[in-house]
Amino acid sequence: VQLVESGGAVVQSGDSLRLSCVASGFTHDYWAIGWFRQVPGKEREGMSCISNSDGNVIIPDSVKGRFTISRDSVKNTVYLQMNNLKPEDTAVYYCAAVTAMSGTCMASNPSWYDIWGQGTQVTVSS
Repeated sequence: VQLVESGGAVVQSGDSLRLSCVASGFTHDYWAIGWFRQVPGKEREGMSCISNSDGNVIIPDSVKGRFTISRDSVKNTVYLQMNNLKPEDTAVYYCAAVTAMSGTCMASNPSWYDIWGQGTQVTVSS
C-alpha cells in the first residue's frame, strides 16, 4: 500500500488549496485515510479523516468551517480542501491510512494509522 500527497504550495492569507492523497495497493475490505499536519518542534496534528465503512467525516474544531475532506473512489484519491488559509496553517501536511481497523476513523490520533505518505509543504504568508 502506498500513499502519495500533492498540492502543497506557497499561498497568501485567505487563499485556498486542495491537497490530494492518491492511494494504491488497497485490497482490504476496510480502509480509513486521515490528514495530519506538522510544524517543526510540535506533534503531528490531526485535521480530518474518512473511512469506507460509514463514510464518516470528522473535522477538529481548529479547522472546522474551513477544511473539508472528500474522496473520489474511482481515482482512489482523498482530498483535503482548505479555504481561508491562515499563516498558522503553515506546515507539512501528511495523509495516512489504516486497513486493520474498523468503524469510525480517528482524526486526532496518528498512532491509529500505519501507512504514511511523504508529506507536502503548505506555506501561508500574511
